[in-house]
Amino acid sequence: MPSIPFVDTHVHLWDPARLRYAWLDGNETLDRRHELPEFRAATEGLPLDGMVFLQCDADPSQYLDEARWVASLAKEEPRLKGMVAFAPVERGAAVREALEQLSELDLLRGVRRLIQSEPDPEFCLKPDFIEGVRLLEEFNLSFDICIMHHQLKSAIAFARQVPNVPLILDHIGKPGIRAGLMSPWAEEMHELARLPNVMCKISGVVTEADHQAWTEDELKRYVAAAIEAFGFDRIMFGGDWPVSTLALTYRRWVDIVDAALEGTSAEEQRKFWHDNAVTFYRL
Repeated sequence: MPSIPFVDTHVHLWDPARLRYAWLDGNETLDRRHELPEFRAATEGLPLDGMVFLQCDADPSQYLDEARWVASLAKEEPRLKGMVAFAPVERGAAVREALEQLSELDLLRGVRRLIQSEPDPEFCLKPDFIEGVRLLEEFNLSFDICIMHHQLKSAIAFARQVPNVPLILDHIGKPGIRAGLMSPWAEEMHELARLPNVMCKISGVVTEADHQAWTEDELKRYVAAAIEAFGFDRIMFGGDWPVSTLALTYRRWVDIVDAALEGTSAEEQRKFWHDNAVTFYRL
């Protein structure tokens, strides 16, 4: 268990009765309410000091509804200190109106527009997408990169074109853990880490492994590779709750990550569990 209060930089909250999440259809584990009471139950007894909400891919027409609802939750949960909302950055300059509306919410810290499900491997390299992300600098917002490992090459090229926008890679780039793939993911992680505006979340790892047959050593191997690439100044913890419950409990994930940090210094652990998150998301 972490010896210091920690920040979870990747928390999802949803209720399918409130907003439409097409990707939840048919998923017995996830297609139900996961809101603050359920999250509190999952994290009970843990030294959780703060959390950042990540947009949950609601119907695109409802992204403002999602953001406004989450902003209202901060009134009842003081540990909810930041929000990464959806914004249609692929619209280029036309995304300005959406960013202006979102920026009215004090909780807003960044934007995420999922790339992982796009069939075009160079979707994030389209001029309008890049123009939309560049606009985030004007609003003092970061961008969460959510991709699959085969999209890392494009993500590196994308990151080079938005040097003034703080970027963070979700879920260590979703490596092919289930298939035992380490290369070229590991090499590309080092290449991405050479860009000073990019950080990395140690999150979402177990869901890329076999949900029923993963091992702790298997997960630690990929966590260690991500830490080696980015170093302790540019990594942070993410729980990816409740998606992570497809394979393990919240407490079990915290235990695994804590064990993976065995032998590291108190300063390194404080950066990982707390300080880097506070700095990046301005908590």
